[in-house]
Amino acid sequence: MAKLSRPHHEGHRSDSIGWLRATVLGANDGLISTSSLLIGVAAAGASPRALVMTGVAGLVAGALSMAAGEYVSVSSQADTERADTEKERRELEEMPAAELKELTHIYMQRGLSRELAMQVAEEMTAHDALGTHLRDELGIVGHLSANPVQAALASAAAFSVGALLPIVVAWLFAGQASFGWILTPATLVLLAVLGALAGWLGGASKWKGAMRVLFWGAAAMAATAGIGHLFGVAAG
Repeated sequence: MAKLSRPHHEGHRSDSIGWLRATVLGANDGLISTSSLLIGVAAAGASPRALVMTGVAGLVAGALSMAAGEYVSVSSQADTERADTEKERRELEEMPAAELKELTHIYMQRGLSRELAMQVAEEMTAHDALGTHLRDELGIVGHLSANPVQAALASAAAFSVGALLPIVVAWLFAGQASFGWILTPATLVLLAVLGALAGWLGGASKWKGAMRVLFWGAAAMAATAGIGHLFGVAAG
């Protein structure tokens, strides 16, 4: 007796792209924005206490902003997916023949003959008509569908983790002449690690991933340092 084939459990990088994007972007944002903010405020001559409080305020505001932004954005995507799902469900109930013909045409466009495409469409419709149309017609797959709460929490947590390094450096070294010389390289090193990690997890070049975030991180810190210095001179 022939053995039944085993279920397909092969993992793919795209399976985790949603939380990966939110996590990496959140950590990068938290690190870059908080470090840049502290460097700019330090260049303006702020007191050690003001530096630490600025970092904490930046962490809280940034984490909440990231969470809100991700929630609204992904909720809109989820709303669209729900609307498309309901539309497909109605069409399958009201005009099943047209939907079957549409599915057959999709499979023909992918290279199947008319006869085989029709057979596949009929069997897939009998197995799971709605799921088949959502996947093959609209590209909506259950485990890849939008999850607003997950994206919001991942973004807020990642932003907070990224913002912790500059806050710890400010707490330990604020008021010292070496503050900027410690925070800047520490931030750039961690940015390079995050960029390389993102590239590795996404199957891309670790070097290119690191260079991208290093460039924009250095540019952000240089800009805020210059602005802080100008305001410090003006205030003095």
